[in-house]
Amino acid sequence: MITKAELIVRFRNACKSVCAAEAELTDIDAKFGDADHGFTMVKICNTIEEALDAADGNIKDTLDDAAMAVMRLNGGSAVPLWNTWLDGMQEGAPESEEMDVAALKVMFARAFEELDDMSGAKVGDKTLMDTLIPATEAIGAYEGESEAQLFAVAAEAAMEGAENSKNFASKFGRAKSYGAKTIGTPDAGAMSMAYFFKGLAE
Repeated sequence: MITKAELIVRFRNACKSVCAAEAELTDIDAKFGDADHGFTMVKICNTIEEALDAADGNIKDTLDDAAMAVMRLNGGSAVPLWNTWLDGMQEGAPESEEMDVAALKVMFARAFEELDDMSGAKVGDKTLMDTLIPATEAIGAYEGESEAQLFAVAAEAAMEGAENSKNFASKFGRAKSYGAKTIGTPDAGAMSMAYFFKGLAE
């Protein structure tokens, strides 16, 4: 079982992991985008951490607070995507102070469903879905009973997916206009999602 307090620690580590990569994310986005992805992700992660600081309810309530806080942010195409993912998490989370592997699977599956409905992007489209799809699939395929191991396999799949985004041409957003020129550079959104999962595993 993982307690709410332990889950919050993992989310804090995830936010710190993304913030530590701000310069890298900005550099990637500067090549074919607005060069604001690093800044936007730091803003999102700081907001999540602030919501966690103020959280006093169960796991579902805590994730709902985080989703609502992100929803109120302005600017950056990442904001509605992360709000939707977090909102899906809270919809799938239990109204309790702890959860097991089965509950984590439900939570991440629901989060993916919500974002998938909104995004429509698939692996190969060079978006954060290049990371989220394999990470979610890894969580769903995990057959053990260790919450820590579940996060570890998700983080590994997430980073592999993000690195693999180098091999694709952008099909969404501003980078779409660069086409094949984007091959060789990972997607900034895929990388920030990978760093989030990396932190969840710590």
